[in-house]
Amino acid sequence: MKRSIAGIALTAAALAFAAPAAADPDTVFAAELHAYGIYGQRDYNAWIGKISCKRLRNNVDHNANDSAKFIFDQLQRGSTTEQAWLFLGAALRTYCPDKLPILDDVTR
Repeated sequence: MKRSIAGIALTAAALAFAAPAAADPDTVFAAELHAYGIYGQRDYNAWIGKISCKRLRNNVDHNANDSAKFIFDQLQRGSTTEQAWLFLGAALRTYCPDKLPILDDVTR
């Protein structure tokens, strides 16, 4: 009995001092969007970000301009072109960092 109580106590102590879990990428993404004045449903915005990456991987969108236009068309009425580009940058950083170089192509 003493061993099981000691085991429970050690387990409880380990759980109490365990490192916090990594932040949910969708929550981090939503927080970044809010900093840009982009609101809307968290899950919907995360879906748009993930779909943008998929569209790039499947060559539906051929460049950053195509992706930004797709995103702009999905954003709430009243959103700006700048917000669409900010959204795209956040989506690439969060969901497909391997696609970030497409942003460099815009400046060339």
